[in-house]
Amino acid sequence: MVENRPWLNFFTHLILILGVIVVVFPVYVAFVASTQTAVEVEQAPMSLLPGAHFIENYMQILTEGGGTASRAPVGRMLFVSLMMAMGISIGKILISLVSAFAIVYFRFPGRKLCFWLIFITLMMPVEVRIVPTFQVAANLNFIDSYLGLVLPLIASATATFLYRQMFMTIPAELLEAARIDGAGPWRFFVDVVLPLSRTNTAALFVVLFIYGWNQYLWPLLVTNQESMYTIVMGIQRMVNIPDAVPEWNLIMAVALLGMLPPLLVVLGMQKLFVRGLVETEK
Repeated sequence: MVENRPWLNFFTHLILILGVIVVVFPVYVAFVASTQTAVEVEQAPMSLLPGAHFIENYMQILTEGGGTASRAPVGRMLFVSLMMAMGISIGKILISLVSAFAIVYFRFPGRKLCFWLIFITLMMPVEVRIVPTFQVAANLNFIDSYLGLVLPLIASATATFLYRQMFMTIPAELLEAARIDGAGPWRFFVDVVLPLSRTNTAALFVVLFIYGWNQYLWPLLVTNQESMYTIVMGIQRMVNIPDAVPEWNLIMAVALLGMLPPLLVVLGMQKLFVRGLVETEK
């Protein structure tokens, strides 16, 4: 029995409130800066009250771009980032599901070797293989294309390993029952394996979506046209302006818009995400 101690409840709530303030305050400052002019943001100290240029600043970045830093509309950058993040997350999940299913439920020569070869790639980050990957993408004319943004990053050893571990916890009796009922491998995969892996898939989708959304190095190499820039690249270009002062009010507005899609994904899939992380027998 847990003893009810009011002072302990007060202390824990106080720590929680302080933690929330530490996390939320920088976001609030960014929002305030996005509603002011560049001159007002550069004043010291900057006012912590919202300004009168909220609609003006956001309409400018959505339709005209980031001022002198970039003329690519932020709406286009958000769309490119969304397509890249969705393509990477969905592609990684599909490939990992099929590969893990084959490794666990099919018996073929070199099955364990295939798994360990996939697993070893965890020690090879994108930066290690980025030169040959870029060469292949260039030879296939994937520069400035959605295929070039998504396809080289679509394989995931981590997701394959997690699915393999989850599939190994499925009772063998389910497989035997499916065979007795005349279900083939594909029917067993669709009717049994996929429903059981729903929460794991949701958790992986959230993680992989944020991973794809935050990509910077690979899109920087594989894109040349401003129409194919991602939101992360747009923020970087707005911050690093040669011989000019960054327009921090517009930068903060772009940063806040760039936070919205990952935030909506996390909030929309919060229950499944938490269940996928805390389920037993992982």
